[in-house]
Amino acid sequence: MKMFFGGMMITEPFSRAALQALLDEKADLYNRLTFIETDPISVPHRYTQPADIELAAFLAATIAWGQRTTLIRNANWLLDRMDDAPAAFICDFQEGDLKPFESFVHRTFNGEDCLFFLRSLQRLLKENSSLEKLFESPEGDVKHGIIQFRKQFLGNEAPARTSRHVSDPSRNSAAKRINMFLRWMVRHDNRNIDFGIWTVFNPSQLICPLDVHSGGVARKLGILHRKQDDWQAAEELTAMLRSFDPVDPVKYDFALFGLGAFEGFRKD
Repeated sequence: MKMFFGGMMITEPFSRAALQALLDEKADLYNRLTFIETDPISVPHRYTQPADIELAAFLAATIAWGQRTTLIRNANWLLDRMDDAPAAFICDFQEGDLKPFESFVHRTFNGEDCLFFLRSLQRLLKENSSLEKLFESPEGDVKHGIIQFRKQFLGNEAPARTSRHVSDPSRNSAAKRINMFLRWMVRHDNRNIDFGIWTVFNPSQLICPLDVHSGGVARKLGILHRKQDDWQAAEELTAMLRSFDPVDPVKYDFALFGLGAFEGFRKD
């Protein structure tokens, strides 16, 4: 099968050289400010202060599934009701200030979940200056960092339904939304899309966000063979991407997303 991308013809099965050329080209194309307007990362780009950025990013990533225009609108709704100052609001709110959030709904994330998230964020930020510290673990890798964060964030009182909104890689979840959040916080380059305000991990340690869309593109390209979209698949995909760029493997998330969302390139 012959396909053309950017004037370059590639054929299946793709050679390694053709794959890297394609991924580099598409990562360069889509890692640009012109493409973030319809992406959830546009939400934290409302802010310039790190404390505001990380909270806006965390909330946007938490509800980042479904139609992008809807999730962006709903994330912005949350921030508007924080007087467009999420860090100050989270640190200072009183129980009466939470009334507007009782009616929040984004797909299966509802008011009960929202209230728990806000209270948990306040509790943790009273003890820590940033969410970053909560991802530290003795093992020092992303998987155990997410597990450590989840344990502290949920504590012992999270409702079962709310716990499902914080993915658990120890149960083999791909943890797509948390990995996306970590990409935003950790990765950095001269394009200024990702923020690069955290140092808890190196960009080389990050795990590529994986969902049905990026997984479909990766399988079509032959860089992912596992059928399930789970943590093992995310690690398999990331290992392959590291072979193309060991320093910044998740830059290729831009390529996988762009090929699927804008070019309709998915597994048949």
